[in-house]
This record gives sequence, C-alpha cells and structure tokens, in this order.
Amino acid sequence: MKSEKFDRGLALRKQVLGADFVEKSMAGADDFSMPMQELSTEYCWGHVWSREGLTLQERSILNLGMISALNRPHELKLHVKAALNNGLTREQIREALLQVAVYCGVPAGIDSTRIARETFAELDAAKG
Repeated sequence: MKSEKFDRGLALRKQVLGADFVEKSMAGADDFSMPMQELSTEYCWGHVWSREGLTLQERSILNLGMISALNRPHELKLHVKAALNNGLTREQIREALLQVAVYCGVPAGIDSTRIARETFAELDAAKG
C-alpha cells in the first residue's frame, strides 16, 4: 500500500521531472529496481522536495551543484531539465555551474557545462 508521502512525492516528481519520464521509469522498473523507484519517490520527493523550507528553484540549484560535484552525468542532465521546469533560466544554470567550477574544480565545471549545453540543444531540437 502506497503512503500519502508516496502520492505527494509522485505528483511532485512528475511536476518537476515530467510525467512522461516518471511514468516510463515506473513502468520500466522490475522486481529488483521497483524498491528504488518507491524509495526515491517517497523519500526524496515526498519527504524532502515537498518541504516548505526551500523553493523548487533553490532545490534545483542545490541539486545542480551537488550532482555536478558527484560527477553523475545522467542525473545532471535530468536535473538541468528539472531546473528549467522549476523556472530557472539558462543563465542561472550557467552561473550555478561556474560556482561548481570554482568550488569543485574546473574539470567538474567544464563537464557539467558541456552536459547542460547538450541538454539545451536536445530541448531546442525537440521544440523544432
């Protein structure tokens, strides 16, 4: 049985990451990976992302920095899109990644900037 936190987390996860992405992730989960989908949805999204202490934009900026520092390119690409969904501009994303370069190292900043540019190009191409 799913909890209220799971339901709230699922709704917010779809809002931020896009319903198509989330539904595909959930549908593609098997017996092995479904517990991770459930944990992420309830804990990350239902318990933390849905708290009132930070805006979704502030959470996105934090995630861009942390994910860049941790060198998680797949997650960074996803969260660049999420940051745009949350109302950040490309300029704000660029500034966050410059901050990454200063505090986490220029290679992290360069790689994260490249991933963000690729993500922007994909989104622009999809718009036509």
